[in-house]
Amino acid sequence: MPDLAWMAWTPVTTVFFASIALALLIMVLWARFSPEAAPRRGMLGIATQRGDRLFLSLLCAAFVHLAWIALAAGLPLWGASLLSVVCAAGIFRFV
Repeated sequence: MPDLAWMAWTPVTTVFFASIALALLIMVLWARFSPEAAPRRGMLGIATQRGDRLFLSLLCAAFVHLAWIALAAGLPLWGASLLSVVCAAGIFRFV
């Protein structure tokens, strides 16, 4: 068993990594049971596939959380997480 004492495994950290693992699992199952025929052109004008949109969603979530920490100091991060989910839904719908 590896020694994981170097990282502070708080409940929030565990939920974070579990959420990313769950998103990847859902993407794998979605691709398995409903393959995407071809990339689609969205609002950006570039062809994207589901994996590209997931990557953009994760980048957006990182930037939203960093901005939240910088601009909304003292407020709980759950607000940033909810905003990130809304951004991800928008990315999957419109990009």
